Amino acid sequence: MPNKHYDIIVIGSGPGGEGAAITAAKSGQSVAIIEKYARVGGGCSHWGTIPSKSLRHVVQRLVEFKNNPLFEQAISSLNIKYPQILKAAEGVIDKQVKMRQGFYDRNNIDVIHGYARFVDQHTIEVQDENGVRKQYAASAFIIASGSRPFRPKDIDFSHPRVLDSDTILNMKETPHSITVYGAGVIGCEYASIFRGLDVKVNLVNTREKLLAFLDDEIIDALAYHLREQGILIRHNEEYSSVEARDDGVTLHLKSGKQIKSDVLLFANGRAGNSQDMGLEGIGVPVNHRGQLDVNENYQTAVSHIYAVGDVVGYPSLASAAYDQGRFAATHLIEGCCEHSLVDHIPTGIYTNPEISSIGRTEKELTEQRVPYEVGHSFFRSLARAQITGQTVGVLKILFHRETLEVLGIHCFGSQASEIIHIGQAVMAQKGGANNLQYFFNTTFNYPTMAEAYRVAALNGYNRVSS
Repeated sequence: MPNKHYDIIVIGSGPGGEGAAITAAKSGQSVAIIEKYARVGGGCSHWGTIPSKSLRHVVQRLVEFKNNPLFEQAISSLNIKYPQILKAAEGVIDKQVKMRQGFYDRNNIDVIHGYARFVDQHTIEVQDENGVRKQYAASAFIIASGSRPFRPKDIDFSHPRVLDSDTILNMKETPHSITVYGAGVIGCEYASIFRGLDVKVNLVNTREKLLAFLDDEIIDALAYHLREQGILIRHNEEYSSVEARDDGVTLHLKSGKQIKSDVLLFANGRAGNSQDMGLEGIGVPVNHRGQLDVNENYQTAVSHIYAVGDVVGYPSLASAAYDQGRFAATHLIEGCCEHSLVDHIPTGIYTNPEISSIGRTEKELTEQRVPYEVGHSFFRSLARAQITGQTVGVLKILFHRETLEVLGIHCFGSQASEIIHIGQAVMAQKGGANNLQYFFNTTFNYPTMAEAYRVAALNGYNRVSS
């Protein structure tokens, strides 16, 4: 017999689970959240977004000081190691965990630690770290179990020099060289981080270009600046084998190349955390990547079992997962869901320089035969960028030539993930026509990076009004 019955049980306490659980609790539902590990927060807080972005922030400050003549000599005498930087990230993680645990406590959400497995469509069994098993029942479930790094079976990840995006956070020393296999978001971000620590970086891309979902101009800029920093990028390569020894790792490529480095970071894809959950037995299919198929309301094949976040795949963003959790819980309780609110979300990529975008790319608009125009603002011309020394970058606005509706915004450079939200707010306005004019009819603080919108809007408008 189940120990307790809830209205809703949420599996996973990352952003998706948190959004779902709190939304349900505030609607008067009895809610439990199941977390496999000893502390809440999920992969986002412990192995993904928070630690990697904390690492990146510290490294960025180091790079800025190194490039500043006032501090260059003092910084050069410091010997800052990778484990020291990891310590800085730990403090942020602790604060995030404490805050999130407080959310559950204040909303009377039961947090149950252990691994969840479905017994039937309304019952789960949770096994804790001591092997003790208890059953819990619910009228509905929301699966937000996240994802983990994909590990091919022919690679020995038990070797201390072969790492993934989880185990890289346990590395005990700064390597002299690193090979990053996989040039997706995670691979590009870690390549930037280690290059900022003066580590020799090989970035191996299995595709023709970096981050192909971005606008081509942004992709070209990223590739140029990564190479300018000293990162060696190899496109269209696939590994044939990985040879790990005490003195280093050799990556053998199908093209015949061999790349030897101190460590290998394998960052080529992720798999959904759905293994051993008993999903197939209750009629919820799982694909070869461990992901669950859902409809527009985040329902699986079993209508009272929902799934959100990385376990359903794209877009695999913490920001999107949180909103998916909220909307799934809303649909479950009220029978409706404004899923369109997460159809157009910004992408934030924390490379050096930073990237953020929203809306359509030039390639997409061309394929759709939309008559668009482009407005640019190069950071090197902005007073605020000149003051801070962050002059590498561009803000790019794509808009309809006739209606002046803003169709896409792409930003590359310092604070890109913050700057994008101004454009996001304008694009979200109903109607859309003439919203380009907002940017050049509005007074921006001076000097600011936000002023880039006025410059880019005028640059583009001059192309269609002359």
